[in-house]
Amino acid sequence: MTEEPDARVSVIIPARNEEKNIARAVRSVAAQRGIHEILVVDDQSQDHTGEILAALKNEIPRLRTIRIESLPGGWLGKTHAVATGARAASSAWLLFTDADTEHLPGSLAALLERAEREGADLLSVSPGQVTFRWWEKSVIPLVYVHLARLFRFEEVSDPRSAAAAANGQYVLIRREAYDRAGGHAAVRAAILDDVALARRVKAAGGRLVFLPGARWVRTRMYSHFAEMWQGWTKNLYVLYEQQLGRMLRTVAELWLLDFLPPLAFLALCVVFAVGRDSLTTALAAGGCLLLTALRRWNYSRALQRLGFDAGLANYRVPGAAMLSLLLLNSAWAHRWGGSIQWKGRAYSTKGRG
Repeated sequence: MTEEPDARVSVIIPARNEEKNIARAVRSVAAQRGIHEILVVDDQSQDHTGEILAALKNEIPRLRTIRIESLPGGWLGKTHAVATGARAASSAWLLFTDADTEHLPGSLAALLERAEREGADLLSVSPGQVTFRWWEKSVIPLVYVHLARLFRFEEVSDPRSAAAAANGQYVLIRREAYDRAGGHAAVRAAILDDVALARRVKAAGGRLVFLPGARWVRTRMYSHFAEMWQGWTKNLYVLYEQQLGRMLRTVAELWLLDFLPPLAFLALCVVFAVGRDSLTTALAAGGCLLLTALRRWNYSRALQRLGFDAGLANYRVPGAAMLSLLLLNSAWAHRWGGSIQWKGRAYSTKGRG
């Protein structure tokens, strides 16, 4: 395979036990224009990830695999993996992406062109989220709607704003800006290395562009409930900038505005049916129904802005209950639990906030 004349991007994919996803991710990246090399960093995988990558090498000559055998002290697994890949990369642009992503045709060319047109030093998108099971449909879209409130795309992309964020599932960054910000070595112990790196880039005078990305990239983050529980337990407290009060306000909002009103409506309907305080009960039930309908309408609009199917608003009520529990569990794990679990590793939370 001959390299394209405009190949300017090194793609770096960390992979730890990704036998179910890695072939799809690598093939979707290899189909993009502008790729100089694909570096997959095999982070001590114990499944068939390595064998799959070896077979893909015959199909994709630009693919290189780097095997990691140990995790140095002071590093998190992902930051060490992507830093290892970055050290081996040789292009003017680096694309950090996850092993569970699928890159849609033409996505890299479109996003690279946009980054250069807007003078971006770091461009990141929030990929479209593929959801199959009811718990995915309940939690994942709701989390991303709340994240869009915490990290507003317009504010992050505004050079006059101090707001900074990125989604590690897709981070396209100039090599010069990456090195100037200290790379992943500077955020080696950061649970949210993507956000931490974006903040360093912006603090160093770099330009960020942050976008909803369903039209370019998609991913299914979790295939098992336990993975989802661990993943958001790891991330939510840090996403809320370790502000317990802010998390508790979100929990109160979820319960008082999303979870309890539809339950109260059903209970009031039963009371009305048996004829007790009919007028008062009917008015209260109507108020609960109106609030429920208004919240659902607002949620469906927010979903559509992020590229989700508006029909996922039907899962808002169980989602509110589960997200509130996840927020509380994340706060407990980080503040009092002592450690968090991810990808078979335990990371201490002591001294993190």
